[in-house]
Amino acid sequence: QVQLVESGGGLVQTGGSLRLSCAASGRTFSSYTMGWFRQAPGKEREFVAVIRWSDGRLYYADSVKGRFTISGDSAKNTVILQMNSLKPEDTAVYYCAASGRRSVIVSYAGGYDYWGQGTQVTVSS
Repeated sequence: QVQLVESGGGLVQTGGSLRLSCAASGRTFSSYTMGWFRQAPGKEREFVAVIRWSDGRLYYADSVKGRFTISGDSAKNTVILQMNSLKPEDTAVYYCAASGRRSVIVSYAGGYDYWGQGTQVTVSS
């Protein structure tokens, strides 16, 4: 049974930092694409950042480039999202996601097979 478990969310002031972690279990993820999406109240789930383990390539949404950094360890099935210079518009539930599809469109939530339960990130102004 595949499980993705997020941790590290919380409340922070504008300009602050948070670090999210995702621990995956249940299979080998070394060929997967793994990363993060977020969903704010009343909005659709949106792409944040992912890493494609097959070639180590990183992908970021324009809204987080230069502020967020994704990293991880495919051998340990863990993905980290370091979030700096946080803004109120970053407030959302952040979800870890994993896709085993070879030709996944990395920014498309429908291409991901597994999801975590989500962790709340709140940035106060």
